[in-house]
Amino acid sequence: MELFALEHRDVDRRAGVVYVRRAYANGRLKHTKTRLSNRAVPLQAIALDALDRLAPSENPILFPNSRGGRIDFRSFGRHHWKPAQTIVGIQPLRHLYDLRHTYATFALRAGVSVFAVSRFMGSSIAMIDYHYGHLARDSREHAVSLLDALAIERVVDAGWTSPATLANPLANRVSKPHRRESVDVRWTPRVKIVASAANKRS
Repeated sequence: MELFALEHRDVDRRAGVVYVRRAYANGRLKHTKTRLSNRAVPLQAIALDALDRLAPSENPILFPNSRGGRIDFRSFGRHHWKPAQTIVGIQPLRHLYDLRHTYATFALRAGVSVFAVSRFMGSSIAMIDYHYGHLARDSREHAVSLLDALAIERVVDAGWTSPATLANPLANRVSKPHRRESVDVRWTPRVKIVASAANKRS
């Protein structure tokens, strides 16, 4: 998971972004899957405040475990994420990965473009449009306040990729097809489920 691969050097507080360059899974630190997966993600004010409240540490890992190493995704889910939901009464229990779908929903309803969301999430525009595109046309409701510090202009200024890539911005514009990601139907609006069922019958 990319969250547990983050290091202090990946956070640019001045620009208000975190650079995603690596992932940690099955006890191994590795590069992200594709060029598109390397990205700058804007941080909300609440996230920047939380990072500022972290205890000072010489450990390069942004979120280390109690032994100073990297957090295991499965262990964190069993021993921390699910128990925390139980304590506050969340039912049904949500998977940690569901936060990704929540972010996409809030961002698109706040008026963030499908292109920008695809860059923030490291997914293709086709995948974002397939699963969440209808949200871009929905009411913005109150989601704008939830993304109070989502300053897209700052992210563009900070750069989406490494300096080496920026030197040739017209290269590699076409990304390879991505495997379609699965989405928990509990997070899919009812109208989309009904439309999908109707298409299958026709």
